[in-house]
Amino acid sequence: MTRLVNRDRSLEDLERDRWSALSGGETRLKAIVRELRRKPIGGLTAEDMRLLIRQDVGLAHLLPLAVEFFRVDPLAEGDMYEGDLLAAVLTRSAEVWSESPELGREVRLIVSGLADVPPALKHEVEGFLAL
Repeated sequence: MTRLVNRDRSLEDLERDRWSALSGGETRLKAIVRELRRKPIGGLTAEDMRLLIRQDVGLAHLLPLAVEFFRVDPLAEGDMYEGDLLAAVLTRSAEVWSESPELGREVRLIVSGLADVPPALKHEVEGFLAL
């Protein structure tokens, strides 16, 4: 089941949490994540979601959106390789999936339905299915 979320709102708006720049500077990754949190979630690309999900940012809002991508293309690709968004989703902690069991079941169905799992994803798929 997908949560109804206003896609015109950013993660900052949805989470009611604004991140400010670090006083002593910040890493490039932290700066990118901070900027992506300000972007309306409906405008996030597969790469944007891959990056945020890998950092465990906004999972309550982004995992359902990622599943929507997977319904169309389970191997949706960011900037890394075919299925890199799926790899980011599959490698979230067991606690994440225990908090969203319906979503976990849907991801399991999508993964189980893959005819050919790319070699780069085999480890992540096996690990997720073993949960």
